[in-house]
Amino acid sequence: ADHLKGKWSGLVMPTQTAPQPDTGVAKETLREVGERSVLVDQTFKVHPRLVKHHIQPRLKRLAEDLAIDWATAESLAFGSLLKQGYNIRLCGQDVGRGTFSQRHAMFVCQETENVFVPLNNISKTQGKIEVANSNLSELAVLGFEYGVSIQSPNVLPIWEAQFGDFNNTAQVITDTYISSGETKWLRQSGLVMLLPHGYDGAGPEHSSSRIERFLQLCNTPIDMSSNSVIQNPNMHVAIPTTPAQIFHLLRRQMIRNYRKPLIVAGPKTLLRLSAATSSLDDMAPGTSFSPILSDVLSKSSEKVTRVVFVAGKLYYDLVKAYAEQSSELTDKIAIVRLEEICPFPRDELASELERFPNVQEYVWCQEETMNAGAFTYVQPRIQSLLPNNNMLRYIGRAPLAAPVTGISNVFKAEQSRILQEVFTGI
Repeated sequence: ADHLKGKWSGLVMPTQTAPQPDTGVAKETLREVGERSVLVDQTFKVHPRLVKHHIQPRLKRLAEDLAIDWATAESLAFGSLLKQGYNIRLCGQDVGRGTFSQRHAMFVCQETENVFVPLNNISKTQGKIEVANSNLSELAVLGFEYGVSIQSPNVLPIWEAQFGDFNNTAQVITDTYISSGETKWLRQSGLVMLLPHGYDGAGPEHSSSRIERFLQLCNTPIDMSSNSVIQNPNMHVAIPTTPAQIFHLLRRQMIRNYRKPLIVAGPKTLLRLSAATSSLDDMAPGTSFSPILSDVLSKSSEKVTRVVFVAGKLYYDLVKAYAEQSSELTDKIAIVRLEEICPFPRDELASELERFPNVQEYVWCQEETMNAGAFTYVQPRIQSLLPNNNMLRYIGRAPLAAPVTGISNVFKAEQSRILQEVFTGI
């Protein structure tokens, strides 16, 4: 194909999903990049609150080898790619600061109003990151970023929605170009869509990135019972739950010898959740993205009678509820996270299921409504893997026209019921 000429020479047209590449980076490099991501000239006056709550804590965590948060892991991914010579374009509403004031990829001098991007000052031979705070015209902006993605494989183009549901007004770009451009025109795209997603009790708007719409566009097989199933997905859809996972996802986009769009149902509350942190060891050489995160709570796999599959931030709510149960009950439950929904993690999930020989019930748990979220996508695929013709039970919200209720008391009651139901009837 002429697509793989010029700038695209050296890349391949994949016929199936490749093994996870090693996307780890030397810890010395990570520390250097992390420090550089917040360093400015002494004459540049950063806002005192950023110095106290952003710059100093990041430097401390890196210097003392402490657990790092989401924004730091993202900066490490960006900086390490820049150091390798790749270029990055980060675009979206208020992306420089970040919707939740977590990123601060650009600083503004409080005296001169000059803008400084620390990640562009790692080394003299590095690539360049362009931080573009765009206007609220998602159709035009996402269309432009898709154009950037097919122009060169050496640029990591990222569009971040201010909230996940802002992608609604750009749906035609997703349908016509991002999800099907490779199939129709043999044009690969490494575009990343970061879509903040999560039900936090704030009402129906800005809660859901409508992940179900992206999954409906995915072309992976439904029957996963054969161990020879071939998947060559038109795009990747992920719901990562740790900083290390987003680090590896972003680096994987460029390290592989082909390009695929990546849809990330990103975090909101996890950005600052103390439980949702990673160590530099999780990003060191020899590490890579994990499509599933195995159960780490159950003490004996032989005693487990219920396996609960979950994706996204609800995992941390389940862990908190798990800690409040009796050991007699928790010994019988295993909680498995699906971090990447498409391509479906068939082999990893099959291996995980083999760990628990005495399971009587398999559950998919989600905070979204039944007609939303990942359930309708994962249900037939997981079920095709279950032994003894077991059915996959659903625990979550009932079908609803809106993403979620706007009544606070109802929302809390629904959330409480979901958590309680996971730990009852065993």
